[in-house]
Amino acid sequence: MTLIPQLLINVDHVATLRNARQECFPDPVAAAVLCEMAGAHGIVFHLREDRRHINERDVRLLRETVRGKLDFELSTNEEVVDICCRTQPHLATLVPERREEVTTEGGIDVVQHRDLLQRTVDTLHTAGVTEVATFVDPDHAQIDASLAIGADAIELHTGDFAVAATGSEQLERARQLATAAAHAHAVGLKVHAGHGLDYLNYGLFRSVVKHVSEVSIGFAVIARAVLVGLDVAVRDMLRLVKGG
Repeated sequence: MTLIPQLLINVDHVATLRNARQECFPDPVAAAVLCEMAGAHGIVFHLREDRRHINERDVRLLRETVRGKLDFELSTNEEVVDICCRTQPHLATLVPERREEVTTEGGIDVVQHRDLLQRTVDTLHTAGVTEVATFVDPDHAQIDASLAIGADAIELHTGDFAVAATGSEQLERARQLATAAAHAHAVGLKVHAGHGLDYLNYGLFRSVVKHVSEVSIGFAVIARAVLVGLDVAVRDMLRLVKGG
């Protein structure tokens, strides 16, 4: 039986647009409501240390408003970890973070930062966050280290797949993701995936990479929503995720 992933929509880019003019609109919380009404299974947001898009007000209201799964992406910054513990999301995903980057550039290095990440995972679990994931590149060592620190899931970084320059390179990247997903599944970790997935590349990803229980997609959906509306953009992506 084929596993159909759940679709979680990242609303960070709605907040980016709002903050570009220091306005109170468009509201990422309102966008989250529309995404769920269109059929999305949950909402993703990243509370960055510099608050470049999502802020504490958004976090509080998203927790109160979202009815599906809520994925709180965060670094190991103590202040942000504390906010996550108090927010009690359904899922906390640990990601790398550099202030100079435009968007997340790769997976977190669990092998190198094992002790710090294990303390963070323990802190989140102790606070009552039932599912903690690490955002990692498709590398067996990173997956095994994620299991060792007590993570419940991994989110595979699909960015290299998304930006592959040729069809053959993209297929090779997809096969790397498939191997990593199979390994994570075999050792008992849930498999999530995200970063750069869109309306054009998702078909190949779906056909090659198995064992994925949820995908996080943001920029592609929000960008398409500018042209066709959020309801249509979400429904179109949901159709692809379901195999349409």
